[in-house]
Amino acid sequence: MNFGTVVVAAGLSGLLSFAFLAVAIGSEYWYIIDVDQASNSTWQFRSSHSGLWRTYEDLHSAIVILLPVSLVLLVFGGIFGLVASLAHSYTLLTVEAVYFLICSFFTLSGVCIYVSYSEQALDLLQWEIGTELPAHVHVSFGWSLVMACLSYSLELVTSFLLVLAARLAYCQRHNESTVALSMT
Repeated sequence: MNFGTVVVAAGLSGLLSFAFLAVAIGSEYWYIIDVDQASNSTWQFRSSHSGLWRTYEDLHSAIVILLPVSLVLLVFGGIFGLVASLAHSYTLLTVEAVYFLICSFFTLSGVCIYVSYSEQALDLLQWEIGTELPAHVHVSFGWSLVMACLSYSLELVTSFLLVLAARLAYCQRHNESTVALSMT
């Protein structure tokens, strides 16, 4: 494997992770309620979708904080990753890999809290109407949540590639010092 190829792949993976998380945070399709209007004679339920910015409860505020923090951390991670890769520093690349693992922890935490929050919101809705949701009401997670999960996965891939780049930098430096010693 070539150091440059691995670093470019890590950079692209980190950039895609940032783009997916930015799209996920900015979109309104995290939670989808789809109502079959032909079966809905009372019009009590309507189809809708929601994003991260609709309500302001305690659990929801944690989501609103964690995912944008992860997004900002990804920006700084990209900057530091560029510096670490240009320096060919084993230590900096390793620290950068750990940094991306921390970013992925924030993203995963935000996604898990959102799923828990959504489950609680559905339970509250069922409690308010007093019964199970009718058969013509379908509740699901949307593509925004999928984008956030893809971002998490790409953050892990970036971290792995940075560890690989750190290992290649270490081996490259070790081989250069061995060659330099054998020439003297």
